[in-house]
Amino acid sequence: MTVSTETAAIRVGASLTGERGRRIGTVDAVFADYLLVRTSGLIPVDLYIPRPEVTVGADRLWVSYGPDEAYARWHRPLKRAPHGDG
Repeated sequence: MTVSTETAAIRVGASLTGERGRRIGTVDAVFADYLLVRTSGLIPVDLYIPRPEVTVGADRLWVSYGPDEAYARWHRPLKRAPHGDG
């Protein structure tokens, strides 16, 4: 499989799917090394997906994992509130 991360093909708002066509989320931001993807679940979370993991097709973006494994691999919860005390 050829992996492509062409900037022109990856746009904010694009849908990201995983194995068996299961929807993972929507691209919220595009960075040089990763995509910020907001999941499509009841409680949306942010996934930081390395660009080399994303395959770009003519009409879609996808990764080789399902939603649960994508969450386990790429969800990065905050260690503490960014503006909290101490």
